[in-house]
Amino acid sequence: MISKKIGIVESIVDQNGELDDIRVKINGELQRAYNYPKITGHINIGDEVLLNTTAVELSLGTGGYHFVIANLNNLESNFTKGGHIMKLRYTPLQVKVDSVEEQESAYHKNIEEFSSLDNMPVVVGSLHSMLTPFVASYKRLNPKKKLVYIMTDGAALPIYLSKNVDTLKKKGLIDNTITIGSAFGGDYECINIYTALITAKEVLKADVVFVSMGPGIAGTGTKYGFTGIEQGPILDAVKKLGGMPISIPRISFADQRERHKGISHHSITVLKEIVNVSVNLPICTYNEEQLCYIKEQLRNNKLELKHNIVYINNENSKADLEYFELKVRSMGRNFDQDKEFFEAASTAAYYLAEVCDDSRRENHK
Repeated sequence: MISKKIGIVESIVDQNGELDDIRVKINGELQRAYNYPKITGHINIGDEVLLNTTAVELSLGTGGYHFVIANLNNLESNFTKGGHIMKLRYTPLQVKVDSVEEQESAYHKNIEEFSSLDNMPVVVGSLHSMLTPFVASYKRLNPKKKLVYIMTDGAALPIYLSKNVDTLKKKGLIDNTITIGSAFGGDYECINIYTALITAKEVLKADVVFVSMGPGIAGTGTKYGFTGIEQGPILDAVKKLGGMPISIPRISFADQRERHKGISHHSITVLKEIVNVSVNLPICTYNEEQLCYIKEQLRNNKLELKHNIVYINNENSKADLEYFELKVRSMGRNFDQDKEFFEAASTAAYYLAEVCDDSRRENHK
């Protein structure tokens, strides 16, 4: 049983047509909540709303907000035309989307006639917070290249929750978004990672694709019990379709948990046991002590025998973010507090500058 409470909308802090950041009064106490107007409709100050308060009451990081289930002052609505593929299937909030694959789609033929990704680079991250540093570095190096973001259903399901995506799109740094599985709200909707990759190449003509879950990750402290394990099957799919699989390792020297020191046990598990193919693994050349620690991890887990590990000198990550006036945060830490994490993501862009002849920009400063 979920926890449900009735609240009164006291204020609307921010809204963009896809996500309303609101303050509600529950039993006399003012609390934060989110409303998705495309699901639960328009909201006004003074409206009475039914809220799912479960995650906040459990003090969870993943899904840790109140969410509007229904606006009791605006209960009825009509569906928009087009599409018949359901996401959030067989739940009270199942939504209808216009999927790229369905037979009535204008892109159905593109999916049917696909043959290969033709070595299109696909960068796969395990955390949503890897998106912004990668995009900043890639777009600064390649301002005219087309970058597509595929969001999986490993964490947040509505892409509307991601303020990172909203900011990057407004700045013109992400050209298109695709949501897959039970995730929804992208510019294009796909049923799985295979058709999403095909859509990125055949429909959107992407130069590079970045794949990761949305905001939030579920972890349990166990070897296999984390949603980032999806990174393995995604990298396999890239290779299977003839693309260039590039994995961003989760690296930190700020995280106090031993299992996440250096290369996180999440990344080691994926690269050692889950992914079946050889992938490209860019590693930033950190300081000598940190790099020795990472190399020992790679050696102890025999990852250098399985994957193409490339060491990249990258000291531009922070400058790239500042160039586009972007701020980053992961696990509550900003760039200066956990710079190795963000540099790992940025380094994938510099790796592409090394391996793709037309990616390098000599005038990059």
